[in-house]
Amino acid sequence: MLRILVVEDSASMRSFVRNALESDSRSAGVDVVEASSGFEALRLLPRGPYDLVITDINMPDINGLELISFIRKSESHKATPVLIISTQSSERDRARGLSLGANGYLTKPFSQEALQTEVWRFLPSDIGQAKPHG
Repeated sequence: MLRILVVEDSASMRSFVRNALESDSRSAGVDVVEASSGFEALRLLPRGPYDLVITDINMPDINGLELISFIRKSESHKATPVLIISTQSSERDRARGLSLGANGYLTKPFSQEALQTEVWRFLPSDIGQAKPHG
């Protein structure tokens, strides 16, 4: 089972992201874990591993850029793909997020389809297929 950590202080946006991921036919084997702040994400990361972290930038306490910096410095999580979702749409904001180690950047507002397309760039395409155990 793949696990995605969604870090977003807006409950409605977390719900939108969860619904977009869970309504995707490819996501039958995906577990979505929600964090309402960067601080909560830091508490949840040790409960990983996560196959993808989706984070907002503007959050109280620890912002998304600080969270990305932590993830990239962590031996346990440094290889985890990170997707930024943000209202900050300037090329400077995008470049800053990517330079800190994010793998993708999606500007709000976005459609479910745009999110699904971006997320599946980072997840194995065979997730929905049954895998033999043994």
